[in-house]
Amino acid sequence: MKLLSATTASLMITGTQALASAGGADVGGMSLMATFFIAFVVMVILFQFLPGMTLFLGILKGIFSSEADKRARETSKSNRTGL
Repeated sequence: MKLLSATTASLMITGTQALASAGGADVGGMSLMATFFIAFVVMVILFQFLPGMTLFLGILKGIFSSEADKRARETSKSNRTGL
């Protein structure tokens, strides 16, 4: 059991050093598909943000509207005929 633990630990140490070394293959940046994917995600977030802000502002307007507006709406509703 000690041999297995020592072997696993030594492999993990050397493996992480090899992965963290600077001498690996140089990557020239992101690929075109990665750039398109990130742009797509950003567009989805932006297009969901606008309706969300509209809804949030409507909720705030409803919370902080004055009592006079509410009374005017109730009065206008009660003055309608039931045709």
